[in-house]
Amino acid sequence: MDKQLISRITIKPEICHGKPTIRNTRYTVDLILDLLSAGMSEAEIIEDYPALETKDIKACLTFASQLTKVKSIQRIVA
Repeated sequence: MDKQLISRITIKPEICHGKPTIRNTRYTVDLILDLLSAGMSEAEIIEDYPALETKDIKACLTFASQLTKVKSIQRIVA
């Protein structure tokens, strides 16, 4: 895991209700992952969101990868 990349992902309760965001902005990790999964390229995302950098997109992928490495997932029943 690249600690410099993952440090670009911030989680603060006062920003986007505590969702993981990029460098304390309102760009959420899930937004970037949704754009990538819809087929947008890194270049297209950066063109649409010029405040972002290639490293921010890679940080989102690294963050998502780390989330999949948990040992178990518990179902939450509301």
